[in-house]
Amino acid sequence: MNTVTELKQIINKEAWTQEDCLQIQEVMTNVKEPVKKFRSAVAEMETNNPTPSGAVAVKLGIAYYMLCRFNKAVELLSEGTDNKERRFYQALCYKHLRQWDNAIEALGLAEDRGWDPKEVTLETAEVQCLAGDAATSARTIERFAKSSQEDANWHHVVGMIAEMQGDYDMSIQSYEKAREIQPKHPGATFRMAYYYDLHGDTEAAMQLYLECVSKSETAEDESAKSGPQPVHANALLNLAVLYEDAGQYEKAEHCLRRILACNPNHPRAQLFLKDINASRTMVFDEDEAKRRARRNDLLAISVTDFELSVRARNCLKKMNIRTLGDLLNVTEAELLLYKNFGETSLAEIKTMLATKNLSVGQMRETENAEATEEDNTGPTVGDEGVLATPLAQIELPVRVRKVLDRLKINTLGELAAKTEPELMACQNFGKTSVDEVKLRLKEYGLSLREIS
Repeated sequence: MNTVTELKQIINKEAWTQEDCLQIQEVMTNVKEPVKKFRSAVAEMETNNPTPSGAVAVKLGIAYYMLCRFNKAVELLSEGTDNKERRFYQALCYKHLRQWDNAIEALGLAEDRGWDPKEVTLETAEVQCLAGDAATSARTIERFAKSSQEDANWHHVVGMIAEMQGDYDMSIQSYEKAREIQPKHPGATFRMAYYYDLHGDTEAAMQLYLECVSKSETAEDESAKSGPQPVHANALLNLAVLYEDAGQYEKAEHCLRRILACNPNHPRAQLFLKDINASRTMVFDEDEAKRRARRNDLLAISVTDFELSVRARNCLKKMNIRTLGDLLNVTEAELLLYKNFGETSLAEIKTMLATKNLSVGQMRETENAEATEEDNTGPTVGDEGVLATPLAQIELPVRVRKVLDRLKINTLGELAAKTEPELMACQNFGKTSVDEVKLRLKEYGLSLREIS
């Protein structure tokens, strides 16, 4: 049977089971331009059902989940039959949208309606881990620990827990075990790729990202055991960044266009595509790059490298001012407001900075600075829980994360305290990276600090 015809037959079924979803993925691996074919078939189904409900709404919701259109999928699923498929795929969509509480609630409802308890438990543990609660995740998977030693999904979650707890050797061992049981396991393969990417092993990261996004090579490929997966947009995005860094712009563009074939309005893919097109014609100014590098090295110098009084040194430590760059981001007035920090200590600091041709508050406009922080888009006292959120829990491109790690920015609050010019002054941090940071902050009701 023609694979396109087979795809249409599945789509035209009255309702989809999990097996149907897996079969769609298998068929799509044998279709030329599979995503475009699938998207076209889904659009036709939606045209024929302008106000979808019941089983049709569930089918369309699952289809849009597989096309990375998670908000649209949630909207459609909410109009569907209240069965296990609807609830499980709602949970998966909420997971990708980082709505952790909604995801866990939907998983519980999916189990109540008959979805496999073990699969629900492992998904719940993964969501808890992504939400930053590795301890609860570890307790959750204990439910099936004895019966899961040969379960790739279980080892994948064990690896995630170890990774979130900082035990990277254990995490890699667990991911490798998952891939040994199930070659190309999507979750374990991506987490390993991301780890190697973050730690500078570009070659290993690229190979694993390619495994994440490559088609099944045989009918016996066991990736289906993990359940239907959407197009792996995150792997494609990270792979595109690596290709761009290597100057392989055509390959980078191909990755992004694979995402846009699913979701033409994908904001991150659109941003990176613009960045890649700009890179093709961009002239590299080596002198400017060196100048920025020297400036960044200067700003990173620790204040402990200078002769300061014990009082001044202790005050700076308590104010979390560690480098010369930190001093350039505070005003004289803010320093003098601190307990035990007087004119004598301020004079010491100004003399120290003068030896480097710098001055206190040089990177900020002192006039109306406090009013700006209070009245503009900066966080309020009520945002304290959000501000303390570790960046380790936030989905960010590897390039952005590396720069933020270098700047020792660890929480959303520390990131929101930065201005756009401050970030743009950092090496390898361009307009596309700033736009990415703004998107992530906006999701939490925050924004970069503005200076008027």
